[in-house]
Amino acid sequence: MDNKELKINKGNPWALLPIGVFLVLYIGLGIIFGDFYKMSVVVAFLVAILVACIQHRGVSFDEKLGIMAKGLADKNIATMILIFLASGIFAGILGRDSASSVADLFLSFIPAQYSALVLFIVSCFVSTAMGTSCGTITVLTPIACSLSGSTGISLALCVGSVIGGSMFGDNLSFISDTTIAATTTQGCKMKDKFKENFFIALPAALITVVILLIFALTTSEVNAYTPETPNLWLLIPYVLVLIGGIVGINVFIVLLAGIGSAFIIKLCLGIEFVEIIGSMGSGAGGMFEVILVTVLVTMLSGIMRHFGGFDALLYLVKRTFKGKVGGQLGIGALVSAMDIATANNTVAIVMAAPIAKNISEEYGITNTKTASILDIFGSVVQGILPYGAQMITAISLVTIAYNNGDIPSVISSVDVIPYLFYPFLLAVSAIVFAFFPSFGFKTKGKEISE
Repeated sequence: MDNKELKINKGNPWALLPIGVFLVLYIGLGIIFGDFYKMSVVVAFLVAILVACIQHRGVSFDEKLGIMAKGLADKNIATMILIFLASGIFAGILGRDSASSVADLFLSFIPAQYSALVLFIVSCFVSTAMGTSCGTITVLTPIACSLSGSTGISLALCVGSVIGGSMFGDNLSFISDTTIAATTTQGCKMKDKFKENFFIALPAALITVVILLIFALTTSEVNAYTPETPNLWLLIPYVLVLIGGIVGINVFIVLLAGIGSAFIIKLCLGIEFVEIIGSMGSGAGGMFEVILVTVLVTMLSGIMRHFGGFDALLYLVKRTFKGKVGGQLGIGALVSAMDIATANNTVAIVMAAPIAKNISEEYGITNTKTASILDIFGSVVQGILPYGAQMITAISLVTIAYNNGDIPSVISSVDVIPYLFYPFLLAVSAIVFAFFPSFGFKTKGKEISE
């Protein structure tokens, strides 16, 4: 092997300096402020791009802009952005009442002692249908607080069940931004990734159900709980999206069917036209940051890849992790590290995706399995991060419930983490299944929106 070939294989570690600056800036200021959401991830990425533009002085600024623009000239990026917008509209038009109806439906015929189990199952269903973990947590945490306050079941257990179930859908949903990011960047169909992912997630979900069932059977002196009468009409959009996604219908058609049915049902229920349009706009607006971050990450990734940064990371992974199993664990470690740094699993997936694709090609890992690993480990870490949006949202809603007198005391993220059974079990399942052959289809290079 000559020196030139060796240099190409090792890549250029200095090309990774921009992402290093991003991590130091984002994490450092997060620690200083005591809040990882004080520092805008958008601003941090803009600084990183500025550093990238200052580097490599032998290349003009205009040429660097061209390099970054090449990364954006990809139909998968355009597809991702459009699906993000449609998903936001769908979540916005349904709102809180729809998910509350799901919970009330289950609790109408299940004893109160199984409340934590019901919360987990309902969270799995709602998050899979809505495609958002934070949205599910926002809707169901107040219900969890009400259930805990009324029945006397552990508040940490109830909240942990909601967060765990929310990460189930965040990982598996056809309209989740993480699923969209993972499948588009790896070039596989959503239904194939779902098949791959489902076999890994199912054992973790079933064991979680068994654990919560044991808690229910060993809990004594549970007070009764009377749910409100569910509005079954509001469940129709969820069911349409869920069935359409599983069948494999084009994701845009699925989302349009969900949005259209939700629009008609809301009108029939007496909701004003202006209010419905406003909620659709709010839902789309809620996706603005993730879309902007996707664009910025794609630009930054393009310039780092061009100057050998990804080759350097690939070289490091190849030296650290050996074989196909090692490659999968390397991808998992990579996206986990990105998520710990950014506290955003979608951003972490987008950042890690180009390197993961290179690793999968080097080690012969199918694109469906690569997409599943990216999504799984991103969801695992995101679900247990004390400073992640999911945990912060849940604890904030618990505090509000306490101030309203719904519960006798508050809890912290430290109290909830031991009850996050599903995320921890999902990580174990993913590591175990790294030793198994892929369940998905080898569809490298095919479009996902089929």
